[in-house]
Amino acid sequence: MPSDPDATEPVMPEPPGDRVPAVTPERVLAGLALLVPIVALLWVSSYDKTDPPAGGVPFFYWYQLLWVPVSAVFTVAAYLLINRDEKARTAARKAGGAR
Repeated sequence: MPSDPDATEPVMPEPPGDRVPAVTPERVLAGLALLVPIVALLWVSSYDKTDPPAGGVPFFYWYQLLWVPVSAVFTVAAYLLINRDEKARTAARKAGGAR
């Protein structure tokens, strides 16, 4: 019974001195940027009221609608932070492998 040759390829571990940390400040900030809108909208008691209305729309509704573009801004910020971190990781791996 022949085995799949691709399934038996060994995975080369990174050398101990060239490890890239799993948790970086960029990743922490990206996580916080994604967490802010979630917490703001799950904390219903903070916006469970009708005053002050904006253009005749009760606070309860316009507050939630305001978070749609604000959440997009936080999501873009998280994307840019993760993208920056991935570029730094790639550069660190290339620099570590060139030794």
